[in-house]
Amino acid sequence: MWQHPFYRTSLGIILVLTIIYLLSKVSFIFNPLVTLVSILIVPLTISGFLYYLLRPIVQFLERKKLNRMLSILLIYLMFAGVITIFLIVVWPPLQKQIIEFMNNVPKLIDGVQSQMNDFRNNRYLSMVTDETSPELMNKVTEYLNSAMEAISGYLSHVVTFLNDFVIVVGTVPLLLYYMLKEDERVTPSLVRMLPVRYRRDGAGVIHEIDNMLKGFIAGRMISAVLLAFMSFIGFWLIGLPYPLLLAVVGALFNFIPYFGALLGAIPCVIVAFTVSPSMVVWVILIVVVAQQIEGNLISPYIYGKTINIHPLTTIVLLLVASDFGGILGMILAIPIYMMLKIIVLKAHKLYFAEKIEELTE
Repeated sequence: MWQHPFYRTSLGIILVLTIIYLLSKVSFIFNPLVTLVSILIVPLTISGFLYYLLRPIVQFLERKKLNRMLSILLIYLMFAGVITIFLIVVWPPLQKQIIEFMNNVPKLIDGVQSQMNDFRNNRYLSMVTDETSPELMNKVTEYLNSAMEAISGYLSHVVTFLNDFVIVVGTVPLLLYYMLKEDERVTPSLVRMLPVRYRRDGAGVIHEIDNMLKGFIAGRMISAVLLAFMSFIGFWLIGLPYPLLLAVVGALFNFIPYFGALLGAIPCVIVAFTVSPSMVVWVILIVVVAQQIEGNLISPYIYGKTINIHPLTTIVLLLVASDFGGILGMILAIPIYMMLKIIVLKAHKLYFAEKIEELTE
C-alpha cells in the first residue's frame, strides 16, 4: 500500500505538518533568531545595496593596479565627500521642507477642507452630484484628511529613524567593508559547501543571481535619481510647495514596482489640492510624464532582460510582501523572488536531467 504515490505523498504532507506543529510549540527557541534578523535586516539591506553600487568601482581601481584595501578606503573617502556635499547642499533645504510640512499639516488640512467647500458650492458640480448623497464630499474630505495625517506620521517616523540610526551607522560601514574586501572569496566558499557533482551548476546559479541583483539595484538607483530630478524640475516650475521633499518621496517609492508610482503621487496630489484644482492637474501631468519617461525609455534601457516577471506575479508578490514586511518587504519582494526563481528552475532542470540519465541507463 505504501508504494502507491497517493499514500507516499499523503505521508509526506503529514510529516511536514507535524514538523511545523512541533516547531510552533518550541517557537521560544527561535525568538532570539527572529529578533536578530529584525535588527540586522535594515543594515544588511543597505549594505547589500551599497555593495552592488560600489563593487564596480573597486574592480575598476584593481584593474588600475591599486590594492583592494586601498581601493575600498579610497571609495570610503569619496563616499564621505559625497555625503558631506549632500549634508551641505541638499539636506538643509530638504530638512527645512520636512519641518515646514509637518508644522503646516493643520493648515494643509484646512486648505483641503476649504477646497472641498468650494467644490460643494460649485453650481456645475452640484448639477452632477446626486442630492441623495450629500455625504459624498464629507467622505472625500475625511479620506484626504486621513491621507494627510498618514503622510505626516510617515515623515515623523523617517525623521525619528534618521535621528536614531546608531545601529545602521555602526554596522553598515563594517558590513560593507567586509563585503567588498571578501568579494572574490564568497563564491568559492559557497560552492565548496555543495556536493562535488553540483558545484559547477551551483557556481552558475550564484553567478546568475549576482548578475540579476547587480542589474536590479543599479537600475533602480539610476531610475530613482532621474525620476527625482525630473519631478523636482517640474514641481519647481509650476510653483508646487515642498518640491524637493515631494520629489525625493516619489523617488523613494519608485523602488516599489507598479504601486510605487501611485504611492509617490498621492502626497504630491494632496499638497497640490491645498493650492488649487488647476495645480492638481499640473502635478498629475508632471507625474504621468515623468513616470512614462522613466518606465518606457529609462528602465528598459537600464534593465534590458534582467528582470523578467509577469505583471500579475509582481502585483501578488507586492500585496503579500506589504502584509508581512511593509515598505521594506515590498522593496525586497522582487529580488528575493528572482533569487528563488533562479534556484528552483536550476534544481528542476537538474532533477529532470538525472531522471533522464537514469532512464537511459
